[in-house]
Amino acid sequence: MLPYWVLYLIPALGVLSGQRMAPASQRAVWWLLGSVFALAIGLRHQVGGDWGAYLRYLEQASRMTLPQVFLQGDPGYYLINWLVVGVGGNIYAVNLVCGAILMAGVVMFARRQPIPSLALLVAVPYLITVVGMGYSRQAVALGFILLGLVALSNGGMRRFAILVLIGAAFHKSAVLMLPVAALASSRKRVWNLFWVGIISLIGGYLFLFDSVDTLWQNYVEADYHSEGGLIRVLMNAVPATVYLLVHRKLSLGEDARRLWWWMSVFALACIPLVLISSTATDRVALYLIPLQLFVFSRLHLITNDALVRAYIVAGVVAYYTAVLAVWLLFATHAHAWLPYQMYPFAS
Repeated sequence: MLPYWVLYLIPALGVLSGQRMAPASQRAVWWLLGSVFALAIGLRHQVGGDWGAYLRYLEQASRMTLPQVFLQGDPGYYLINWLVVGVGGNIYAVNLVCGAILMAGVVMFARRQPIPSLALLVAVPYLITVVGMGYSRQAVALGFILLGLVALSNGGMRRFAILVLIGAAFHKSAVLMLPVAALASSRKRVWNLFWVGIISLIGGYLFLFDSVDTLWQNYVEADYHSEGGLIRVLMNAVPATVYLLVHRKLSLGEDARRLWWWMSVFALACIPLVLISSTATDRVALYLIPLQLFVFSRLHLITNDALVRAYIVAGVVAYYTAVLAVWLLFATHAHAWLPYQMYPFAS
């Protein structure tokens, strides 16, 4: 368990120290931190519940031609595997690329929050540890969605749509995030709904529609059950509820307020849906995890009292310390992450 706590301690020390750095130094430190986390994700050995499945992806890609790669259900992930095999690489190289993409999204998103180190701390227990080290395809998709949310916060709706589509090439479920761009818009709503709707239809056609029957059979009719799915959905529901209650105190622009309002609504909508299909809802709810980073890294802004702000930040740190401890000690599948081993030192 120690390596996970070391990773958690890195942003925790940044939060508790409260030190400020010059912008140039801050950039260098953040990209160094991102590299450390990317290495931890990429060089893990036999860590994660789907380790064997991703070895099979690599083996399948080694037998494909480039045209065959683009005909697969998740062509982006197959392409990384195909390129890695082409240069003589292995699963660690594939995971390193995936980890780098995820951490690029996390770092870019976290640095735009009021307390960046707190946003990173919130990401460690589940987004980085569980998703990053367990669900490689969705981790990459989430990395592109985080980059897209950064673009969307700067008014880059087209960039958001493009980045989500790239993410959908790694896991088709990411295409479900496309409508967020139109819903978040406070200007030219009809036009934005129109063109985002067109892009959503194209993305659905390319990545999702031909798989709807299979997905329905696998996730709903087969009654697959995702252990802890309800708990993970509730983890998004907590910041969603908090945001809906206090969003007017967070000094957000109209577009940002609408974006995170809709994200919160979607997070709450997952509660009844998870009772119908826990696995399908659990997978889609992964894309709402940025809500946790956004809300809890700025919750302290609801008050001007410095002491109360400090208590709120300390409360967030304590909450996610408990999240990591409970997951490592009691999660049904935590054994697949324990012990953490790193290539080339693994036994």
